[in-house]
Amino acid sequence: MAPDLPEPPKLRILLISDPGLPSRRVSKIQDRFRSHLVRTYPHTVDLLTVTDTIRLRPDNTLDVASAAALAAHYDDVDAVLLLTEIPRYREDHPLVAEIFPEHNVGVISCPAVGAVTTRRRILKVLLDCVARLIPPSGADSPGELGADPQPRVRWTEWFALDSGHVGLRSGRWVGSVRTVMGMTMANDPWRTAPRLSSALAAATATGAFGIFYSSIWQMAEYLSTVRLVSIGVLAVAVMVTWLIVSNGLWDRPVKDSLSRVMALYNLSTILTLLVCVVALYLLLVVLILLGGLIVISPEFMATLLDTDRVQFTNYLDIAWLSAAMGVVAGGLGSSFDSRTDLKKLTHGQRERQRRYAED
Repeated sequence: MAPDLPEPPKLRILLISDPGLPSRRVSKIQDRFRSHLVRTYPHTVDLLTVTDTIRLRPDNTLDVASAAALAAHYDDVDAVLLLTEIPRYREDHPLVAEIFPEHNVGVISCPAVGAVTTRRRILKVLLDCVARLIPPSGADSPGELGADPQPRVRWTEWFALDSGHVGLRSGRWVGSVRTVMGMTMANDPWRTAPRLSSALAAATATGAFGIFYSSIWQMAEYLSTVRLVSIGVLAVAVMVTWLIVSNGLWDRPVKDSLSRVMALYNLSTILTLLVCVVALYLLLVVLILLGGLIVISPEFMATLLDTDRVQFTNYLDIAWLSAAMGVVAGGLGSSFDSRTDLKKLTHGQRERQRRYAED
């Protein structure tokens, strides 16, 4: 009778992600993450995924100790990984990840990996963090720079922090651009846009006047393409500015140390609303254009515009100018809709920061 072989050791990883985009990213990569761990470690890998709000302290630092305490609810957890939507900075560089060996915790900032191929990048950073916390056979001790010195994400680098921790940072300027784009993606602008129903209703009602008023037809006919484009850009800028000012979305840092992070919040808020308003504008152009093609007779328009031939561009110019008026009215209309809370639509972490700071 063959002797019983000893069971391989078990590796248990707890992966906690913020609600929203981080948790959706985890759901897409968790199978690949576990497969990589199985190939790297001679263990029975047990990956636990949890969606929970990662708490912030009033000084804008993550409450890593609470995450370590959460691991106590699970048996024999070897490492805890936090995937947060909070942007983090150290020494004027975006901090992609940070390792806390004393707590067996690794923190990954989802916005810092950017807005393109984020799932692949997050997977690589997660593997880097596990290698730091639990070095494979023959590697250095946890947290040392010798363990996997070349990060899997090529535009990042590991560096030693003053606190004795190890961080993964990106370039100062390019990394900041990636972080802003990642924060904008975390705001889910495509999910936010449909919630601006009051703005769309007001914009559609106002823009529809362009179909029935011949003075708008004549103005669109005599305006150059450059002027029409400029009017559209100005209308979008006015609506974005109005939404920010009327809803109090512009943040000012309470402390100087938070000025850079607050600047990222403000930039991501502008980009989020810009995407929403541009989408609203283009949708309005299409709706008015279709309405104009159905309602306005080409012969009647030719008579009013004193032209021999009406082209498709005439209808498009009318729709573009009418949509510009509608977008401005849409910004005003959204202010009278108590159901549209843009503070929640633009940044969940903004409200969370304020709440924890007050606590």
